[in-house]
Amino acid sequence: MSKTLEFKAFCFEAYRADKKLTGREAMLIFKKYGVLDYLGTCYDVLHTTGREYIVEDIDIFIEARKGA
Repeated sequence: MSKTLEFKAFCFEAYRADKKLTGREAMLIFKKYGVLDYLGTCYDVLHTTGREYIVEDIDIFIEARKGA
């Protein structure tokens, strides 16, 4: 498994657990707002941060996409 894919899986699980979502619910959100693409694009920066920061960053990204 590539490091980027591993990172995306970690972020997905962290977000899902933090928001108390099922895997299906979380995946629908990630697909709707392009979160997995974002995580791949920003891997170099985000993989050095902590879990709380990543979940918060995903929230900010989603909110920005909702407004777009």
